[in-house]
Amino acid sequence: MSDRLSTGDAAPEFTLNDSTGQAVSLADFRGSNVVVYFYPAASTPGCTTEACDFRDNLNSLKSAGYTVLGISPDPEKKIAKFVEEQSLNFPLLSDEDHSVAETWGAWGEKKNYGKVYEGLIRSTVVVDGDGKVALAQYNVKAKGHVEKLRRDLKLD
Repeated sequence: MSDRLSTGDAAPEFTLNDSTGQAVSLADFRGSNVVVYFYPAASTPGCTTEACDFRDNLNSLKSAGYTVLGISPDPEKKIAKFVEEQSLNFPLLSDEDHSVAETWGAWGEKKNYGKVYEGLIRSTVVVDGDGKVALAQYNVKAKGHVEKLRRDLKLD
């Protein structure tokens, strides 16, 4: 399992393509707060719930000074379809080789129905304007996560 990030750590830089093939870098957001969330697979029930929750809360997050980026190991075409189907209003990024997820501590051992395997761990990391980790949450629940995140960020 990769090392997890902690408050105060420098957020590892990355550049990934979004659903339109456009390169997006963490450095593009220097000077602002960024919510980077990792989700296992587009168009699955839990990931749809979480993405729609971010979509529905995006205006309040933006007004509090936060940008949202979602990252999954899905290919660009799959996330493009997900963005369209769910009318998502924030960038989803493709990390097909899961190298960013590994660097950010969001890739590791998982258990499902008694089977152990390597996979993406649903995680959220908030990066401040200086590129430091302000909050790191791993093994988050899809349902109610954004509400909990807003509480943890003291936005409610």
